[in-house]
Amino acid sequence: MATINAALENVIGRVERAEVLDAPANAVADIVGKYLKPGLIKDVLSGTGTGHPAHPILILLPLGSWASAFFLDLVGSKDEGTAVAARRLIVIGNLAALPTALTGLSDWADTQGAERRVGLVHAGLNVTALGLFTASAVARQTHARGLGVLTAALGMGLVSVSGWLGGHLAYARGVGTDTTAFEVAPSNWTDVAAVDDVTDKPMRVDAGGVAVLLVRHAGELRAMSDRCTHRGGPLHEGTIEDGCVECPWHGSRFRLTDGQIARGPATRPQRAFEVRTLDGRVEVRPAPDPGSLRTEPVTAGGEAF
Repeated sequence: MATINAALENVIGRVERAEVLDAPANAVADIVGKYLKPGLIKDVLSGTGTGHPAHPILILLPLGSWASAFFLDLVGSKDEGTAVAARRLIVIGNLAALPTALTGLSDWADTQGAERRVGLVHAGLNVTALGLFTASAVARQTHARGLGVLTAALGMGLVSVSGWLGGHLAYARGVGTDTTAFEVAPSNWTDVAAVDDVTDKPMRVDAGGVAVLLVRHAGELRAMSDRCTHRGGPLHEGTIEDGCVECPWHGSRFRLTDGQIARGPATRPQRAFEVRTLDGRVEVRPAPDPGSLRTEPVTAGGEAF
């Protein structure tokens, strides 16, 4: 297993370092960014209202349809009913692939560097696979079932490789995950600033190693994690509008009162911090969180707190 893992890491490492992919990737991302601005459509494609990215959910339908057709091809032999069912499944998968691709394109356009390069290859494999499955559907419709089975098998191979790349983006690179998931802030009150230093301009303070946004709004002190949950943008460099802070990177907006999302593409709210003043100083502490990765950190010596 170690040998296989090392070989795969070598392959993906080459893709991540392939700067030749930057020009086409950036060109496509610029086009997407030009026409897909923060707002309702971007929120829908991102999955903002569901609390999780929409792309991984939608993947199930085309992949499930294609895999089912592939299985029927394997066991159906020359049965006409099975052949018809396989063709219909492929058509369903092809149609479902279109909205799925749009959600992936929206997410991918907000990436940079190695993630953008891998995402470009991931998308290229999927587009090629869709072409093969489309050819398969046409071949089956014209009674060239052998060709239809072959092209579907090739398409299934490509989406399998593409799926592995998608898994790498999500699980190895954290694309689509809450970028604050592993932040461990002190559970007790922590001194972070002088009261007089806090204005209506957002500022970044340190709470036990965790960056916290601190601002005075409508006469109240507000605090939340400074790292945007979407792609890690520095919120203190953003703007305050309608009681929300807007991320300077991709335009997500979070309510200052509780960190909830007012506009995507973020799908996870910001972690809110409680605030109090004591002897002219500002102290913060995180709101209660049951997540074990935030409440059971491991020290350098390997022992949990």
